[in-house]
This record gives sequence, structure tokens and C-alpha cells, in this order.
Amino acid sequence: MSGTISFKQNNHRTIRAWCTYDWANSVYSLVITSAIFPIYYQAVTTTEGNDQVLFAGFTVTNSVLYSFALSFSFLVISPLLPLLSGVADYAGSKKSFMKFFCYLGGFACMGMYFFTSSSLEWGILCVVLASIGYSGSLVFYDAYLPEIATSDQLDKVSAKGYSWGYYGGVVLLILNLVFIQNFEVFGFPSQGIATRFSFLLVGIWWIGFAQIPFAILPDNVYKKDIRQAKWSKGYEELVKVWHSLKSNPDLKKYILAYFFFNMGVQTVMYMAATFGSKELKLPDFKLIATVLIIQLVASLGAFVFARLSGKWGNKSTLIVMISIWILICLAAYMVTSEYEFYALATAVGVVMGGIQSLSRATYAKLIPKNSIDHASYFSFFDVAFNLSIVVGTFSYGLVEQLTGSMRNSTLAIGGFFVIGLFLLRNVNATSISESK
Repeated sequence: MSGTISFKQNNHRTIRAWCTYDWANSVYSLVITSAIFPIYYQAVTTTEGNDQVLFAGFTVTNSVLYSFALSFSFLVISPLLPLLSGVADYAGSKKSFMKFFCYLGGFACMGMYFFTSSSLEWGILCVVLASIGYSGSLVFYDAYLPEIATSDQLDKVSAKGYSWGYYGGVVLLILNLVFIQNFEVFGFPSQGIATRFSFLLVGIWWIGFAQIPFAILPDNVYKKDIRQAKWSKGYEELVKVWHSLKSNPDLKKYILAYFFFNMGVQTVMYMAATFGSKELKLPDFKLIATVLIIQLVASLGAFVFARLSGKWGNKSTLIVMISIWILICLAAYMVTSEYEFYALATAVGVVMGGIQSLSRATYAKLIPKNSIDHASYFSFFDVAFNLSIVVGTFSYGLVEQLTGSMRNSTLAIGGFFVIGLFLLRNVNATSISESK
């Protein structure tokens, strides 16, 4: 499970290419999961104030169906990722798997163009496939991090990747808003069709810019025999990493802590726009403005907390951010005005950028120094990522369904942050600093 990397680390061209994939796929996170699609979904699934929809013979609240669809997508991909990553590690074929999931997600976003009020099932299918494509590609993308950068550069490079993603998402979101608000000028017959066109652009942008990392990132950095891509060998790689995890208690503790606090982070990201729409009755343009605030501030937060981690250490910095998240959840329960919501969104942006980039970098530091099974190691990280979204979005939807209020759901999410904070305190900070 050890070996020598066959190219120079900390190469600026390679790092820029790696960051470009964040620029490419983050438009899905922003346009599809956070801004335009949730608003469009609410509009086409609500009839004269009635938010109940018929799906597969069951009547369910539209926002609950959406959260359950996301939960289902992550539930599907979670058991597959470890096996696929094992094959990728054994055969040195991370890029091939990364391409497959990228194209799956990108074409699913394009398929959303055909989603209307009369094709709910098609829309939900595209939601599920796009989510699978996005999360599936991330495990192989993340696995490049400890290969392209040395340990002392991990926090900085991880933050740079997220920042590029935030900026890329903002650029396309603004472009889409120009099309939507001026649909007649651009020849669209209606605002709805212009909105659907934005989903088409997401797929084109994602796949198009992904060609840069696909062309530059190394595929087989340890010069493995790519003809040996056998599923049985992939399973064997997975077993090796599992046994390695058993002998690394701090890595296991960190994954468990990450599972809980990331549950809160991702659920807030996925459901924030829906919360503003249903609980505060904010108009669409104000919701999108809020998402823009979050994205722009998140880029700054990623760099600020990357610098703070150099002074305080990764563990202490993460504890500070999780504590802020707990306060945010409590504030969300009590927020009543749009300006309070904007202030809350700004706070979310600051800690969202920081906690996402630093979480990934911290995990990369905890991976054994001489390991070459980076995709397999990151598959456990991404399984925790995906399952946390399953539990988080499902819990959010379930609490709303049972209580009739999203405010109660925010308190439940706050509880997950508390558990994550408690578990993180048991991780030995020395094991992280020694890996630098």
C-alpha cells in the first residue's frame, strides 16, 4: 500500500487543473441544489397554494419529496463508491471513473430542461441521477488532493479548490439570471423556458470545463497495470484500507465526527432556499441574492480558516466553526425577517467555505503517509459525506412532515452539530499535526 508518485507535487499547472474541476462541477451545487432549480421546483409543483403532489401513487408535500429524492440518491451511491474506488486504486484508473460520473451528472442536468409540471417523475429521476453523478465524481476528485500536494500545502490547496468552485458557480448563476430576467431579449418565449435553459447550461458548463482536468491531471500516478481492473481486486483493496483504518483510531474517530457535523452542513446547503421560500415567504430574486451572498462570502471563509488552521491547528479551527454552526441553527429557528435571514446567510457562507475545505484537508493529513490507495481512503470519507446527507435531508423532511414546520427541522440539525463537536474533541490533535 505504499509507493512513489511518478510526477512532481505542488506543480502549479496540475493544481490549477485540479481546481478547475471544482469550477466545473460547483455550478451543479449552486444552480441545481441551492438557487434556481429548488425555486423552479417549488413553482411547478405548487398549484394555487397547494404544495401536495402525487408521486408513485402517494400524496406527499413537494419539499418533502425533494428531500427524500436527494436522500435516495446518496443512499444508492454510498455502497458503490468503496468498491469502485478499490478498483480505481488497484488499476490506477481514478480519472476514468471520475469521467463516468461527471458525464452522468452533466447529462442529467441537461435532462432537467424537459422537466415541467406534467413530468414530475422525469424531474425527480434527473434530480437523483445528477446527484449520483456529482457525489460519485467527488470521491475520485478528492483522492487527487494528497497526490498533487504535499502535506504542508493541503489546507491551502483544498481551500483554493473550493474558492474556484464558489466563483465558477457565481459566474454561471449570474449569466443564467440575465437570461431569465431578460428572456424576451434573448428570444425565449417564456421565463419558464429560460429557467429550464439554465439547467441545460449547467450540464454544458460542467462537462465542458471538466475537459481541462481530464486532459492535465495524471491518471496512473503509481504506474499500475491498468489491465488488472478486476472487481475482486477492487474488493481486496477495500479490505486492505479497512484493516488500515482499524489500526488508525484517530482517522476512525474523525470520520465519525465528520459524519455528524457534515450532516448539518450539507442539509443547510440543500434546504436553505426552500426554508426562505416556505417559512419567510421571500420572493425568488431575494432567495437567489441570498445564495449569491453565501457563495461570495464562502470563498473568503475558505481562505481565512485555512490561515487560522496554520495558527490554531486543524482540530481547534474545526471546533470553532462547528460551534458557530450550532449558533446558526438556533438563530434559524428564531429568524422572522428577511434582513435577519441575510445576516444568517452571511454567517453560513463564512463557516461553510471554511468547514468544507478544512474537513477535506484534515482527512488527507490523517491518511498514512506512504499510502497509495487514496481513492479507497477517500471513498470512506465520501461514504460518510453521502450517508450524512441521506440522514440529514431525510431527517429534515421527516421532522417537517411530522411537525408541519421547517423551523423544528433546523433544531434537529443543530443537534447533529452538537454530536459532531463532542466526537471531534476525542480526536488526538497531535496525530494531525504530526502528519504535516
